[in-house]
Amino acid sequence: MIHADWVIPVEVPGALDRYSIAIEDGRITAIAPRAEAESQIDAHETVTLRGHALIPGLINAHTHSAMSLFRGLADDMPLMNWLNDHIWPAEARWVHEEFVADGSRLAIAEMIRSGTTCFNDMYFFPDVTGRVAVQAGMRATVGLIVIDFPSAWASDADGYFDRATAVHDQFRNDPLVRTAFAPHAPYSVSDAPLRRIAALANELELPVHMHVHETAAEVRGSVEQFGLRPIERLRRLDLINPSLLAVHMTQLEPGEMELFAESGAQVVHCPESNLKLASGHCPVARLLDGGIQVALGTDGAASNNDLDMLGELRSAALQAKGQSADACALPAEQALRLATLNGARALGVETETGSLVVGKSADIVALDLSPPETQPVFNPVSQIVYAAGREQVRHVWIMGRQVLNNRALTTIDLNQTLERAAGWRDRIMEKPA
Repeated sequence: MIHADWVIPVEVPGALDRYSIAIEDGRITAIAPRAEAESQIDAHETVTLRGHALIPGLINAHTHSAMSLFRGLADDMPLMNWLNDHIWPAEARWVHEEFVADGSRLAIAEMIRSGTTCFNDMYFFPDVTGRVAVQAGMRATVGLIVIDFPSAWASDADGYFDRATAVHDQFRNDPLVRTAFAPHAPYSVSDAPLRRIAALANELELPVHMHVHETAAEVRGSVEQFGLRPIERLRRLDLINPSLLAVHMTQLEPGEMELFAESGAQVVHCPESNLKLASGHCPVARLLDGGIQVALGTDGAASNNDLDMLGELRSAALQAKGQSADACALPAEQALRLATLNGARALGVETETGSLVVGKSADIVALDLSPPETQPVFNPVSQIVYAAGREQVRHVWIMGRQVLNNRALTTIDLNQTLERAAGWRDRIMEKPA
């Protein structure tokens, strides 16, 4: 039993004052006023959290977890310079299983400590990231990578698809880890593999997770190469449908928004990465007004440079207001929904997580609102979105298992993780012989 000053279910507006949540076998079995819970439920263990609010675990709907080891490697430049001149060369030299394991573990430690209980990943060696997530007790969707050029993960299109099938089979029945096709972007994946993904995603009922319309340069390049904007090209390849998670979407015309609304395709908004790379602004308020499902992601720590979903939802809310010149755009409760229930729906796990509801998995975050930075509390949802910091995440449970206890990780050796990260820094900084 967890007693808290507030429980924020998300599926219903507002906060429940002085409520308790009962957990059994990893699932929420009751949400009730504290007095009622204490009198009717005989708990084997009770946690009392004065001044705390309980929220659903945050869902990071787009990231590249292992890139945490490239955090700060290259900053203050536009996307294609960042990729071509720095990130892709660094990946070619350093990315292999050990790098991905250590980078994923560092990222998961950061995410848990900032209240994230589920992440949607796009990176090489997804099997390694999945295994690290399972070891940490973390919920994840790992990307079945497809890209036109060879990498340490695969040498050609058939190799990428063979490895995708193997990873999907590996996690087919795992309670924590799911899979999604993850073609990198329209400019880096040609028509033939995209058609193959469309067919396989439909057959296997998997999401398709892809960077789309991230920059104006991407759109111009597509028009020059194909005579089509990327979204129209994807439409002709049968990829604009409810399984598509289109990440970034900063360059949109009204007809493209209408197409997404009609098709059920979904958008993942990454405001801080888009701001830092000067990629543009996703028109979130207009998308939501048009009935389009929008989730929230951080992008990777190499371009954000953090994996802080609390900071991301605050940025999303403020950017939406500034962009639309409407102070009512993306209010606090809707912003929190983007980072929880909308993310769960995007990944197809909304029956398991994304809100605090009886019967769902106990993916719960306890935020301490008692510090002066979030006092006084008139509206706990508003305080969480506009004032709280990730250092106020005190406890985290995933499937009822406590993975953060009073800021201490219980499933990850933090000192060893930090030592490994420092070792990678030293190797990467070494000048080649």
